[in-house]
Amino acid sequence: MTIEQVEIEALKLEPQARAELAEKLLKSLEELPEEEIQRLWAEEAVRRDAELDDGTASMRDAEDVFRDARTRLL
Repeated sequence: MTIEQVEIEALKLEPQARAELAEKLLKSLEELPEEEIQRLWAEEAVRRDAELDDGTASMRDAEDVFRDARTRLL
């Protein structure tokens, strides 16, 4: 089963079940060894850098990001 297939199925769950699943997934990440966490962050940084280089992602000012986040939370 692919990540996309899991996502499609997970989104069919009731909100409470999705919240429980999200909590379990996040908790499983907390149990990773520090070396694994560092490796994953390094991979993510390389992936994001490649997206910037090939034009599939763009950068935004932090102020804009935080303002949008505050607006969504209010």
